[in-house]
Amino acid sequence: MTTQDRRLTDDPAAAVGWQPRRLAAVAPVLPAGAAPPGTGGRILHAALGLFSEYGFHGTSIRQIAGKVGINPATLYAHYRSKEQILAELVLLGHQELYDRLRSALAAAGSAPAERLASLVREHVLIHADYPLLAVVANTELHVLSARHAATALALRARCREFLAGVLAEGASNGEFRLVDPTLTAIAIGGLGMQVGHWFAPGTGYTREQVADAYVHLALRMAGYTTPSTEA
Repeated sequence: MTTQDRRLTDDPAAAVGWQPRRLAAVAPVLPAGAAPPGTGGRILHAALGLFSEYGFHGTSIRQIAGKVGINPATLYAHYRSKEQILAELVLLGHQELYDRLRSALAAAGSAPAERLASLVREHVLIHADYPLLAVVANTELHVLSARHAATALALRARCREFLAGVLAEGASNGEFRLVDPTLTAIAIGGLGMQVGHWFAPGTGYTREQVADAYVHLALRMAGYTTPSTEA
């Protein structure tokens, strides 16, 4: 046993420390106004909770209908298939991400570091605000057919372009020193995506604290340096 192991064993608080949560411990929440009213919206909320906990293939139409308190025939009056329900959720998640990143970028300053900070902060916040939607939109996207995934994939590509463009601009003007532009973009994007898997009230951090810390990490990953003022 190492010294560190003994410290963790001797300190009950340290031994407990941070604990990963079960996805089901977080309520299924969708962006305001994104879901249809009435039964259609209730179906999406129920499916979101089940998909996040059991996955698309581990969830049945009967389970979704039961969660809503309707029979499967009624569910089919709102959605043609289980895939269509998933497609709606995936699209909602990607649309919210695109809208918020675009707004964050528009409100940011002109310096690449400011723009990167704004993008990363908003990316983290959306994954903290809608963790189950983020998890389902990211991990179950591969289940969809090309037709059902097309719009979400297009929005996803535009979000990647936001980040890639800011990194390229920072590298060009000397603010960033990138080891590899593509891998840096993937790594920074991955930081925010993982927030949906662990963040919840009671983890010891506010959403703002997590966002601020991740901004700091992202700027370091980008090799941020203050532009030279020499003539």
